[in-house]
Amino acid sequence: MVAVALVCAGAGAWIVHAVAPETQAAVATKARLPERPPVEVVEALPQLKTRLDYLAERKQFMGAILVAKGDQVLFRQVYGKANYENDQPLKLDTRFRLASVSKQFTAAAILKLQDEGKLSVDDPICKWIEPCPDAWKPIKLHHLMSHTSGIPDLMAQAEWGRVRVTPHTPDELTQASARYGLQFQPGTKIRYDNAAFNLLAVVVAKASGKPFETYLNDAVLKPLGMKDTGSDAHADAKGLAMGYANFPGGLAAQPIANVSVVFGAGALYSTLDDMLVWNRALHKGHVLSQKSYADMVADHAPEDTPKERGRAHRAYGYGIYVNSLGRQVSPSFDDKQIYHTGSWAGFRNLVLYQPEADVTVVVLSNNYHQRDLVFMLSQQAMAEALGRPFPTGLHR
Repeated sequence: MVAVALVCAGAGAWIVHAVAPETQAAVATKARLPERPPVEVVEALPQLKTRLDYLAERKQFMGAILVAKGDQVLFRQVYGKANYENDQPLKLDTRFRLASVSKQFTAAAILKLQDEGKLSVDDPICKWIEPCPDAWKPIKLHHLMSHTSGIPDLMAQAEWGRVRVTPHTPDELTQASARYGLQFQPGTKIRYDNAAFNLLAVVVAKASGKPFETYLNDAVLKPLGMKDTGSDAHADAKGLAMGYANFPGGLAAQPIANVSVVFGAGALYSTLDDMLVWNRALHKGHVLSQKSYADMVADHAPEDTPKERGRAHRAYGYGIYVNSLGRQVSPSFDDKQIYHTGSWAGFRNLVLYQPEADVTVVVLSNNYHQRDLVFMLSQQAMAEALGRPFPTGLHR
């Protein structure tokens, strides 16, 4: 007998994977991963190529973009430099800081430990964090993963400007968060929370018996062959692009990343092709069990969550979102996309997956102030890959 998983996220429902009565996690250890495509320039999306060539000629976009349908790469190209001070051009395998795109890896680590029987997303946080403040007793790991814990975000804590540039240990960050009361009763509201994902990384370390970065590498990255992906929480990563920002005086380097303060929320780096491997593995059943993946992409927002700036509700999964992002461009398109953004230390990223057509879009920019452009390019890439009209207008 074959079981078929229906994954509900927002208003959509998708068939994810058909498996025998054993779990997908067990199947994943046996199934052969897709072959990695050769890392070479591909420009098989003519409308996207024309748009990017126009922007590159005017130096209006710096970064890297990849589009794939299944295992077939439709577009792979880079624009600008990895380091302007050293006149170092971007390459197809340049490593970019992922920023908050990292959160889905932390969530996957928790869910993988759940598949291994070492924890449950329903565990109280106080089972894993000691000493544990009384205010945290109602909080479950589920609340941390869905931004519904009520623990104040790092940027809502005192002296964020100083903390932002000062290296911190996980224990120091945990102690700092423990000093604050909750902003709301757990599970009643959504509030984006980097501090929660740092706490999740502490839980990963406790439950696995390994440092967070070591478990992530051993259990996820290495088995998938993601050799150009890792953590820079200890400021020892090599070969990363420099991040930049636009200021009145021109383009300025942002050399102080200090991702130690977001070690579980935004410290990873990766490349275009490693992110393709990740999307294919995560969404095709090579990482998590059927149940854990379904939990990851389900909507965990409280029912009365208000619309964000009047836009359609986005589903809050575990370290990931689901929404019809194409409604924010024109001509619009309704296809559901699983995604997360990332912005930190001169980087602006967006990684997308459209499950029904099996389309991956990765846009990595080493310019913090290209938020709207990164979004627009992501939707132009997705629309052309899906055969939708090519968007020309942005409504955000």
